[in-house]
Amino acid sequence: TVDLKYDDVSYATVHQSAFLRCGMMPVQPIKELWWFKIGASEERVYYYDPTSIDAALMKRARRSNRDNTSLEIYPTQLSDEGEYKCRIVVWDNTGNSTEPSVPISKEARMMLKVNVPPEKVEITHLTSGRNLSLRCKSEGAKPPADILWTKTSPDGVETEIPDLAKTREIEPAGELYDTAEQIFYQLEENEMIAKISCVVRHHNTNTTIYKNITFVSPAIQNALKVTIQRFAEPVLYSSIENQDGRDNKAGLVKISADPGFKVPYNTSVTLKAAAPGVFPEPRYLWWVGDQTGIAGRELHIDNLEEDKSYYVLAENPLGRVVLEVPVHITTSDYSQWNDSSRDGDVIVDDTTGGLDTGAIIGIVIGALIAVFFIGFAVWYWTIRDGTHVFSPKKEKPHTIDEETIPFRSTDKPLLRTISTQTLEGRRSRREPSI
Repeated sequence: TVDLKYDDVSYATVHQSAFLRCGMMPVQPIKELWWFKIGASEERVYYYDPTSIDAALMKRARRSNRDNTSLEIYPTQLSDEGEYKCRIVVWDNTGNSTEPSVPISKEARMMLKVNVPPEKVEITHLTSGRNLSLRCKSEGAKPPADILWTKTSPDGVETEIPDLAKTREIEPAGELYDTAEQIFYQLEENEMIAKISCVVRHHNTNTTIYKNITFVSPAIQNALKVTIQRFAEPVLYSSIENQDGRDNKAGLVKISADPGFKVPYNTSVTLKAAAPGVFPEPRYLWWVGDQTGIAGRELHIDNLEEDKSYYVLAENPLGRVVLEVPVHITTSDYSQWNDSSRDGDVIVDDTTGGLDTGAIIGIVIGALIAVFFIGFAVWYWTIRDGTHVFSPKKEKPHTIDEETIPFRSTDKPLLRTISTQTLEGRRSRREPSI
């Protein structure tokens, strides 16, 4: 009597080796070995005849070297899952060597289950202050994966998050399954967390996948801790002029300006704040002077008429920082400039060819010298022609008959200038005047 030893169900992981056991007890000489996959019909997988044939009808199949009758499939595909049949034909003469051997056929059926580990894990989030909504999705697993959540402290201690409010969904995707779980978590006051992890576990394939969300506070370069009247506690403060953009660490607050940080008079400007890598998402608050703050990523400034410094607060539950953002008015003939959108740096390109202060002063001095020489020339030629009217000296007035008395250089200057109309009138009366 020959008995077959087999497993009703065998498990394999896709892309790895599958083992289907079908052994004899006791071991007998083999006449034939057949393996079939049972479907709509019996599909031959493997045939073995010790005298002549050792044929794998499925290229990935082979006899196991464990017992020469079991089957191995490598690499396993999801389509290999199903029912298989093992048929073994042995010679048996029931211990009587004088009698001819009798072929005995034995069959066994078994199932092969193919497991598939998660193909992809994604985590998404929504935040509002200290309230977190996190969603983790595992895709393409068979059977569906399990999900749990952990948090890690800044000193590296990981603990499972207990008593979570959560919802779970399992959706079929063909022969595979997608598992999604959403949790709602509220950060405690002064609670310090380095990261929250979605841990996807697939026990059937011994697979564990971590998907982390790292907590990052807003940061600035060259910060000083200052007291601002607007806030109860000191905050870290700096200016965009101190942000060189060379630090690539996550969380740096960056400011951009459209059209730029230096603009012509009466130009409208939009300032934008961003903090790549910060989690939870920070809130932003803008203000200038003692005005009420304006919340949001952007601040729009209408018709800027003078240099001003604006301030922006970036804050999340882990920390807060304040950046000063100066915006400058250029000269009226300043028409072109370039704004670097990185880290608030400004690159000015003056292509107008406008005059600087030194050139203007030189022009003014040159004009004054020209006026002086012109005046001197007029004065000189007036003296030479004898028509200059001198300042009067009152101690000795003269009476002059303009028609009969020529002008002499020794005469005293006239008391006042005599207009042409007055001279004509005096000529008609022939009366001298003083």
